[in-house]
Amino acid sequence: METQAAVTSLPLRPVETPETAEERVLLVGLLRDDQRAWQTFNARYSRLIYRCITKVTGRFSAVVGPDDIREIYAALCLSLLANDKRKLRTFEPGRGNKLGSWIGMLAIHAAYDYLRGLKREPKRGCLAEAETLSSQTPDPYEQVLMRQRARIVARLLESFSDKDRQFITLYYGEGLDPEVIADQMQISVKTVYSKKHKIRTRLAELLQGAALAA
Repeated sequence: METQAAVTSLPLRPVETPETAEERVLLVGLLRDDQRAWQTFNARYSRLIYRCITKVTGRFSAVVGPDDIREIYAALCLSLLANDKRKLRTFEPGRGNKLGSWIGMLAIHAAYDYLRGLKREPKRGCLAEAETLSSQTPDPYEQVLMRQRARIVARLLESFSDKDRQFITLYYGEGLDPEVIADQMQISVKTVYSKKHKIRTRLAELLQGAALAA
């Protein structure tokens, strides 16, 4: 009788079905980073994962798009790999839940976690708004380009006379009106316009020559 009581008090081990055996083999492969196992995982559960994610995000289509859904999927995969695949190691085939049901539950939790993260973020505009944005300052590429052009122009201006360089400074550098330049340089306004044309033409020729020589 004592032996019979001891036997009946032992916890019953879950029955190993073909399905749980298959899940166990897949799980072992995932934990070993077997490429075939991960391919099987994606082929078998990717649709389920996306379906569970969109079930949560469908009510928030105004703020959640296809890119967000892919990001949630990626976050779920990363969570399965994190900490030496700790989440995967906690799943035991045959202990109540099927692997698919468990993965679906994790996908739903990942979607809710993502939505909670969006709620904490500052309000974001759509990508279309970015096309209309402009900066008052040049970007790094433009800054380098401007410096290169400035060095080229400075080198070319060495061949100009002092009067021409003074004119360039007043007209292009300071942006003074032709009348003011005429008064400062003691020339006529008509001369200002003709000098501007001559200097521009000569500078264009010099820049073209420098480009051909480069």
